Amino acid sequence: MTLVLDAGALLAIERGDRDVVALLKRGLLAGRSPRTHGGVVGQVWRGGSRQARLAALLPGVDVVPLDDALGRRAGVLLARCRTADVVDAAVVLLADDGDLVVTSDVTDLRPLAQAAGTHLELVPV
Repeated sequence: MTLVLDAGALLAIERGDRDVVALLKRGLLAGRSPRTHGGVVGQVWRGGSRQARLAALLPGVDVVPLDDALGRRAGVLLARCRTADVVDAAVVLLADDGDLVVTSDVTDLRPLAQAAGTHLELVPV
């Protein structure tokens, strides 16, 4: 089981949300790196010392490139759902059946996961 992070999860880490930090620690202690993609990082990264927690976390996160292949797969998924958020679609596509997706957008990710045929546990932040 992998922990997949959206922008809301990274912002929760940045503000020190204890529940999200505990979830991350459990995964890391079990030898599982959390996963996200470069578009999610771009949504939240502003640089500077105010993002010290996030800066400390990112080296331990598997940050997948939002490249041509992932972008095309996300576009196809968006067409199925008739929605437009590429970042959300790519987050769903990073997850496998049974993965936990930590998100502030449960209502947006649920139909994407259903359309992708992926059974995810969406953890709201």
